[in-house]
This record gives sequence, structure tokens and C-alpha cells, in this order.
Amino acid sequence: MRIIAPGKLVLTGAYAVLEGAPAIVVAVDRYAVADVAAPEEVDVRALHDESGAKLGMGSSAASMVASEAARAVARGRDVRDVAVRASLFAVVRDRHAQAQHGGSGVDVAAAVHGGALRYAIDGHEASIQPVTLPASLVLAAFWSGTSARTSDLRARVEVLAERNRGVVFENLHRAAREAAASIQGGDATCFVRSAREFGQALRALGEAAAAPIVPPDFAELASLAVAEDAAFLPSGAGGGDVAVWLGLAPPSAAFSARARALSMRPLAVGVDRGGVRPESPEIGRAHV
Repeated sequence: MRIIAPGKLVLTGAYAVLEGAPAIVVAVDRYAVADVAAPEEVDVRALHDESGAKLGMGSSAASMVASEAARAVARGRDVRDVAVRASLFAVVRDRHAQAQHGGSGVDVAAAVHGGALRYAIDGHEASIQPVTLPASLVLAAFWSGTSARTSDLRARVEVLAERNRGVVFENLHRAAREAAASIQGGDATCFVRSAREFGQALRALGEAAAAPIVPPDFAELASLAVAEDAAFLPSGAGGGDVAVWLGLAPPSAAFSARARALSMRPLAVGVDRGGVRPESPEIGRAHV
């Protein structure tokens, strides 16, 4: 038997989630796969590109969740059970934080529970609430071709936070809260606007921290997205990896052409609804 755990896209709340603000994250239908007979051997090809580079979709968290879940299944546990998932999240969150030298656990939550989530932390306690993305919201993902080290970016932001809080962090937290409130209220238009403001706050944070959170190509595409009443921003910590388009319509042909010219290509992803679970015949490997 094989166990699958989905990757993730953080839509809003990156960095701010580390200080109590809510993040909105979706699990995606690209999976880490572990065999119950050999749980330490995890296949993460679907969360990497053809060259083996990480896409920035939480492959390390998904692989840990798949591996630990495979061990649980070998012990006779049902990883779809609420209590088992709560235990699985707690164990993997701590292990992943140790391996990554910190982090919020938002990617672990997506891998365990699937779907769209509002995720927030208070001290060490995590609040994980399923949410429904508005039906009119269009989500698309683009791969930059460049992997980023989240720990390096986070370290620079932490130095800035210790030295100077200021309006940069205020704007980041406010946009994260407004985005989460918009999702919970089912308001796609407000969510897109809040996501756009969050992307602008991420850019300001990067400039203040001397960290390439929003690379120049991302910033250019973000400006183009504004003209289409959409948002375009890094998914998660930024610095490369994956970016998300959030709008009420798909990206225009002109936007997509410019993205390709900047060596960014669309990724085939959908929202995973099941979280960690035994693999079924319906789960294909189309994204490998």
C-alpha cells in the first residue's frame, strides 16, 4: 500500500503567519508518495521539476507527512481519522521545524488535512480551519525555474524584525488579516484586492530586509496583473520558486506570453481535497 501527502500553495500570510497573523493555504494535487513497506523511501518527483529542482510546493513537509503516515498505517492506524491526523500534524510539525530551523507548520497542515485552510499560530498552538475558496476565484500557478532557500530569506526578515518593526510589518499583517477575512466571508473580489496588497507588502518587506522576496520578474508581472484586476505574488517565502495568479478571470494571452518571455511557465495544479491518505486508482501521476 502507498500513502500520498499533497504539496501546498501559500496564497497569503507568508512571514506574517510566524507572528500570529492568519495565512490562507491550499493543498495541491501533486503528491509525495511513501510505501507502507518502506516508509523511509519517499517519492517527491511530482513536487520537483524535470531537472529535480524543488518547485516550492512544500516537498519536504509532504515527504515527512507521507513517511510518518505510512508508519502509522503499518501500525494499523487510519490516517483519515481526526485524532490520528491531529497527532500526525503535531509530530511532523516539530520534526519539520527542527529540520528547517523554524517555520510555522502551514505546509505540514496542508499536507495532513488537504483542501483550503486558514492557518494561524499562537505561541506553539496552531489553529487550522477549513475554508471554502469562492467559486468565482481563479487560481493559477507559475514556476520561475529557480528554487529558493526559505530559511535564508526568513533569517533576513528576522534580523529586520529585531532591528525595526515599523509600517512594513503593520502593512503585511493587515493585508494578511484582510485576506483571511475575505475568504471566510466568501468575497472573491475583496480577497483578490487583499492578496494584491499583501504582494505589495511582501515587496516592501524584501526591500527593507535586503532579501529578494519578490524578484524583478515577479514584480513586473504583478504590475501587469493589476491591469487585469488580479494579483500575482510569490507563493510563500518567495525568492523564486512558484508564484500564484489570483483573479476573477484567467490570465490573458498577453500576460501569459510575457510570463513565458520571463522564463516563467504555468504549472498544472488543482486543489487536493483529501489530505494524507492511501493512494487510490483515481490518483494518477500526470504531474510527474
